[in-house]
Amino acid sequence: MFSTPILLSMNKKSSSYPFIYFIAFILFLSACNNSKNPPGSDIASSPEQLDEKVTDNTRETLEYAIANNGNIGDSVFLLNTKLLQLIYEKGRFEPVWSSKEQWKPAGDSLFHFIATAKLYGLFPEDYHFPQLDSIHRMFVNDSLAKTERRDAVLWSRADLLLTDAFMQMVKDIKLGRLPKDSITLRTDSVLTDDFYIKQWDALKQSASLSQVMRSLEPKHWGYRALKAGIQKFLDSADNRPFTIVPPQGKDPVSRNTYRKALQTRLYQGGFIASDSIPADSATLAEGVKKFQKRHGITADGKAGEATLRLLNLSDKDKFIRIAISMDRYKLLPDTMPPRYVWVNLPSYYLQLRDHDTMKLLSKIVCGKPLNRTPLLTSAISEMITYPQWTIPTSIIVKEILPAAKKNPGYFAKKGFSLIDKDGNEVDPYSVDWSKYSKGIPYKVVQGSGDDNALGILKFNFNNKYAVYLHDTNQRYLFAQAVRSLSHGCVRVQEWEKLAYNILQYDNPDQKKLQAKEDSLSRWLIRKEKHSIGIRNRLPVFIRYFTCEGKGDGIVFYDDIYNEDKLIRQKYFGGK
Repeated sequence: MFSTPILLSMNKKSSSYPFIYFIAFILFLSACNNSKNPPGSDIASSPEQLDEKVTDNTRETLEYAIANNGNIGDSVFLLNTKLLQLIYEKGRFEPVWSSKEQWKPAGDSLFHFIATAKLYGLFPEDYHFPQLDSIHRMFVNDSLAKTERRDAVLWSRADLLLTDAFMQMVKDIKLGRLPKDSITLRTDSVLTDDFYIKQWDALKQSASLSQVMRSLEPKHWGYRALKAGIQKFLDSADNRPFTIVPPQGKDPVSRNTYRKALQTRLYQGGFIASDSIPADSATLAEGVKKFQKRHGITADGKAGEATLRLLNLSDKDKFIRIAISMDRYKLLPDTMPPRYVWVNLPSYYLQLRDHDTMKLLSKIVCGKPLNRTPLLTSAISEMITYPQWTIPTSIIVKEILPAAKKNPGYFAKKGFSLIDKDGNEVDPYSVDWSKYSKGIPYKVVQGSGDDNALGILKFNFNNKYAVYLHDTNQRYLFAQAVRSLSHGCVRVQEWEKLAYNILQYDNPDQKKLQAKEDSLSRWLIRKEKHSIGIRNRLPVFIRYFTCEGKGDGIVFYDDIYNEDKLIRQKYFGGK
């Protein structure tokens, strides 16, 4: 471009910098202009010539896209230009999905797959569906002129968009759209070019798109159950706008507004018969019960916070929950352990799984929104009867320290002991509590017994959060619909069944098993503290799924920690 070298010295005065920027800008424009703009149209005279022109247009369009960050004009961007370059160079840029003015069966199959992408928890618009649908409608329109049907620009664009969509769907079905987090157990969080080419070759060899895509999906039982319910959900989805029900206020005006909105919302959902005449409390309660039963939550007829959040959740919102949940399964390992404990916090349930069979189901109580139960992966290594509770620093700072400042008698009331660094018990009244704000130089321990917050048995597993599974002295909480009520540990209603199941698996020899079971029973009766080591450590997965497949449908749970809300804002913006 320049016949004379341009020498630029960094020692020149700052007045020379605008000239440097100008030269850089000219060079940038020159680089961009090296790629020829894709033509607006290119009409072939025959079906045979059409394929030749499509080949030429595909090469030119792809060259332009590579030089312009994927842009192929009209605000349309290819997402995988590098992969497309590899694919089309290998095939000499010949059309992949069409031939002589006709879609190939594979092209029709891929177009239909994109159109029904929601069955995989995907969004068709993420895979060029609006543009492909527009082109597809033109080509199947009988009234379209022959010259328009032979426009090579449209055919080459459709070919590139379909191939780009295939590559993107391979990635999203295999890995999902969520980033690798601290608990992911995937070992292949980045796919190589060779992996994509392998899927491409598999498609060409088998000609079965669904078979290729199925091979990429998680094998987890939860994923399969959730996917199996999507069709029914989509068939019954109601995309009408629903009335938002506000929280029930204390003043008469707010209460009246709440009742009217609740009645209208229940009527819109078909849970009560009318909204023209104000409904009485019994009618509203019955409508709420029907709603709760449909959504698989405790049917108490009370529109509490959790029920209101579900009432205000549209079917559009629910599908995004489905999409997020399906991607969360893709963060799990391809093969789960033969036996493991599965805790799904939003469902308030724990399962013991054995080769994908549910051996035990138990209600749980998990952490409050301000004291969240952490997501983690570990393995149960020990069971302790009549455990002591060493209270975590976070609870000391949030609850115990403020209470001690008001009244040191709080320790005796709660059955807590104050222990110094040497293991000596300290009189709470002897401590100047006003000196402390961010912690104390003591341990706070609750002794074992029926009143202990951990109940009479604890399941230990290694983790940095000092949480575990355990019994509770507040067993009445399992009767509540909303059970995010703990300080972070997971309280297990069926702790005894879980304990004996662990012993059975850990002791295949019947004599040893009988001795272990007898010891556990005896220690529980005598209220003795003992530790039981577990040789075959039982994996524990504590996870967060706001919907699950059940039967042939899907049940939705409250987003108790607003995890889905945050993920939607960050990774599913505009959906």
